[in-house]
Amino acid sequence: MRYLDAVYAFLVAAAVAALLTPLVGRLARRVGAIAYPSERGLAREPTPLLGGLAILAAVVLAAVIWMPASIPLALAPGYRPGTAGVVHTWPVIAGAALIALVGAVDDAIDLNPLLKLVGQIGAASVAAAGGALIKGLMVPFLGYLAFPDGGKELTVLWLVALMNIVNFSDGVDGLAAGVCTIDGIAFAVIAFNLQGGKSAAAVLAAITAGASLGFLFHNRYPAKIFMGDAGANLLGYLLGVAAIIGSLKTNAVLALAVPLLVLAVPFMDTGFVVAKRLKYGHKPWHADMEHFHHRMARIGFSQRKTVAYLYAWTLMLAGVALALRFVPYSNHHGRYYLGWSVVMAVILLIAAVASVYLVYVLEIFKFKLLRTIQLRRVDPDTSEHEIVASVKRDIETGEFDAVKLPEPHE
Repeated sequence: MRYLDAVYAFLVAAAVAALLTPLVGRLARRVGAIAYPSERGLAREPTPLLGGLAILAAVVLAAVIWMPASIPLALAPGYRPGTAGVVHTWPVIAGAALIALVGAVDDAIDLNPLLKLVGQIGAASVAAAGGALIKGLMVPFLGYLAFPDGGKELTVLWLVALMNIVNFSDGVDGLAAGVCTIDGIAFAVIAFNLQGGKSAAAVLAAITAGASLGFLFHNRYPAKIFMGDAGANLLGYLLGVAAIIGSLKTNAVLALAVPLLVLAVPFMDTGFVVAKRLKYGHKPWHADMEHFHHRMARIGFSQRKTVAYLYAWTLMLAGVALALRFVPYSNHHGRYYLGWSVVMAVILLIAAVASVYLVYVLEIFKFKLLRTIQLRRVDPDTSEHEIVASVKRDIETGEFDAVKLPEPHE
């Protein structure tokens, strides 16, 4: 039974990743794949990279044991008989190995961003060639929309986006690994619900979650090793493929919307950062210090507290995604039940309010309090208007001027 397969695969992937990560750390030190403290990073001492290679080894071993060689797809609406297709597991794993290799090379020698993008497109194209394609989408009130050319371009775009989103979020000890653990488990549960007890997508998601958790034992604060681009790109790729395969065998309206909700935190983080870079004329791929974790660090959050808040946010949204699948508010064919719809609306409202609180209250209002204390220690007569103007300028520009405090009297 695949329910147990997913549990066993999760546990074995976690154990293998946990055992291999220290060995990979030694390899990283030998080849010079080291992350050094920098202005943008939060590392306090030289830390080995290449943790993604341990994650890859765990994924490959568990896939060899528990993943089927091919995954036949149910007939999608709008397609002729015989065109539903098959997802071949080993091309998907080959794409995973390719992106992990590209990431490892980048960790060691710092590749040009264009070369990294080419590698990401190549890995995504391998998965698409193996049958992991977004062929269409159920849209409320419109029905099934089939994409031209089997959805190859959309599939590549989706996978490349997921790789970069997870990569961008990998900035605090344990953040990306923990978020991918939570999201992988949520994907597995949802895929089983969508596809029944024989869901290969659920097993792949469980493997991804297990490998992330095993690595997390060594990556939690203070991290002994980082996953690097090898791991971040790999995890984004695997979650993207699991979402695609988990959605292909169902006509559910929310099949692809649920993965977007589960991954909402890294999506919002990346969208916020890229939008700000574009606003100020910066290149989208140029690193800066505007991610949620950077901004939380600037207003006084410790790494542990930052990760705890972002884990809680991710868990909350994963819970909402699960509620969308398990709360019987509709029959998913256009009929809604009033009582359960009200329950679902309350859940969504709570999640929305909590998200607004985390984004605005924690990031801006608490910063205002800190800024008030700083400015009034320098000048007790600082007005509320001056404080608000200072906070507004800092938040909009991302340039946080240091406040020079008076020297203590001896």
